[in-house]
Amino acid sequence: MTRFLESPIALLLLGGTLIGFNFPLGKLASEAAVPPLVWAGLISLGVCLVVLPMLLMRGRLELPRGKTVRYVFLSALISFVIPNILLFTVIPYVGSGFSGLMFALSPVFTLGISLMARLKAPTFLGVVGILFGLLGAAIVSLSRSQNAEVASIFWILGALAVPLSLAFGNVYRTMDWPEGVSADNLAFWSHLAALGMYVVLVGFVPYQGSFSAVFDVPAPALIQLIVGGLTFPLFFRLQKLSGPVLLSQVGYVAAAVGLLMATIFLGERYSLITWGGAFVIGIGIAVSVAAEVRKARYVAA
Repeated sequence: MTRFLESPIALLLLGGTLIGFNFPLGKLASEAAVPPLVWAGLISLGVCLVVLPMLLMRGRLELPRGKTVRYVFLSALISFVIPNILLFTVIPYVGSGFSGLMFALSPVFTLGISLMARLKAPTFLGVVGILFGLLGAAIVSLSRSQNAEVASIFWILGALAVPLSLAFGNVYRTMDWPEGVSADNLAFWSHLAALGMYVVLVGFVPYQGSFSAVFDVPAPALIQLIVGGLTFPLFFRLQKLSGPVLLSQVGYVAAAVGLLMATIFLGERYSLITWGGAFVIGIGIAVSVAAEVRKARYVAA
């Protein structure tokens, strides 16, 4: 199990798969009129409920100090609160599958911001994988927007803001990672900070309802708690092992899984062009995995 948690490829595929479940679950929540802020808070609550007992049992819970306090606050705001609010707000208007596919744009934005920040660039093969993912996401976006009403363009632009926010978060977490602090501690404290922000927003922003709204959808809420709790320890481990660019490619996996889950469980229907774009995204995932395998062999040699 320890070896599995040290494999960037395994963390990429499993983490992306778990994130892909968020989109259909978010759609079910929106159909039950659960406010976006409340549902986003449920994800952070799930992380806290799963990670805290693990840290306590192993005696590894550390209180944040100095730089770590800044890190968890900004990570919570940039990486979780802003993109989750955007995501669960646009899902009812553009569909859960399409929202998931917006995650496929985060690697491109992350690569661009990483290069501007002068972080280590991926290999040529890694860039090829990112470009295939971008091409697939563009195909899907065009196929969706051609069938959209003019009024829905606003929501499509809102969906595009999700990967941009994710990209800034990916790069920030790498650049400001506190030395000597474990991934599990950062996952727990960042989501505890995010949960506090959601509670404040729900209490003070008009028409956001209350957290009791999740009891209207008990089964999806329970699944969302578990999925959230399992996702982010893997997410932070992948960040620490591989940096922002490979981490961002969980968006490709999440996009493909989200589209598949929306089709199977929610009955959403997409054109052959959309599925063709999803296939191209799949090629991007395969190329990115191949790039990581080649990199690992080179390092080992």
